[in-house]
Amino acid sequence: MTQTVQLSNLGRADGSASYSSNGCTVIAAVNGPIEVQRRDELPEEAAVDVAVRPATGVGGSHYLCCLFRPTLTICKGVRERHLESIVQRTLRQVILISAHPRTLIQIILQIVTTQETQNTSFSLHQSASNLPVLPALLQASIFALLSTSIPLIKTLTSTLIAISPGGDLVAHASTSSIQEASSIHVLAFSSLGELLVNESEGNFAITLWEEVFDKASLICRGSEVDNMDGDVSMGQSEGSDLETSLKEIMESKVRIDQEWRRALG
Repeated sequence: MTQTVQLSNLGRADGSASYSSNGCTVIAAVNGPIEVQRRDELPEEAAVDVAVRPATGVGGSHYLCCLFRPTLTICKGVRERHLESIVQRTLRQVILISAHPRTLIQIILQIVTTQETQNTSFSLHQSASNLPVLPALLQASIFALLSTSIPLIKTLTSTLIAISPGGDLVAHASTSSIQEASSIHVLAFSSLGELLVNESEGNFAITLWEEVFDKASLICRGSEVDNMDGDVSMGQSEGSDLETSLKEIMESKVRIDQEWRRALG
């Protein structure tokens, strides 16, 4: 899988990242900890707010213009709300929210391109699916958070796997593979091996889902984890999984950021 990551590409955000993979490109911006409105304030932890902006249009939104407030209000569609809820629920498990009580951590995710926008023949049924863009949203979010000073408990990696009508597993599925698939699955694993996200659409047997879990674990962490006894068997060569790639990208950023120290010394 080819992925392109650009860190700290937005000047006015505390942290930002651009992530491209499998036909999807997402720009993420993180601000925080910042002041939170009283109604959203949490006394013992930080509030996490996620906003997803679609690649085209206003995401099935409709406009409301109040007579008493001459401002334009955008009411988001169900699709963006669903994606926001998944990302927000996942990031709350990753961020050390207890470190900044009574504050707000804001993550804005702008979808730039998707497989739908690049392929006009994408069917209406599959274009209604939220899952193909979800891994890019999660990956962009974690890279943007890593570019800030917000403390994290762990990191995460995510991937999409489709099951063909014949029962074959297709990793990093293309537009045609998603169209023809009997089911599609998005899984995300933490750096501690926990399953953070498990979203599926379509018809599938539990035995096939177990194969999806194993393959997703290989892609994300480079290992298969047996949930019963915790044994780990390495299934990919070192450096070929998303978690190792994430570490290498962040190590490269740290080296570049510290070059001025070496120049002075």
